[in-house]
Amino acid sequence: MFGFEKLDVWQKSVDLAADVYRLTREFPDYEKFGLANQMRRAAVSISSNIAEGSARDSKKDFSRFLQIAYGSTMEVVSQLHIAQRQEFIAKEDACKLYKDCEEIARMTSGLKRSLSI
Repeated sequence: MFGFEKLDVWQKSVDLAADVYRLTREFPDYEKFGLANQMRRAAVSISSNIAEGSARDSKKDFSRFLQIAYGSTMEVVSQLHIAQRQEFIAKEDACKLYKDCEEIARMTSGLKRSLSI
């Protein structure tokens, strides 16, 4: 097992990406390469940046990748608002993903602070 796989924030971000994939499958065909693709890429970016950053040689580098992961989390939040307004995602599903993003954002920020650079 790689070190990043033990991180709760990485595990939760992988779960978020799976949920985003599941929900975006229901998007209209004309959005498959638009908003659905953007949401998927942003969601995948969260766990990817946590994993890549954990393999860096310095806390400063890891911190930078955590900042990118945080930014990707905010992208998903913004895209959730758009998807809900377009009625591509039910309010209950959007609320669940929003809460998941809040938790991931808190955890990412906490991990970044723990690096104390």
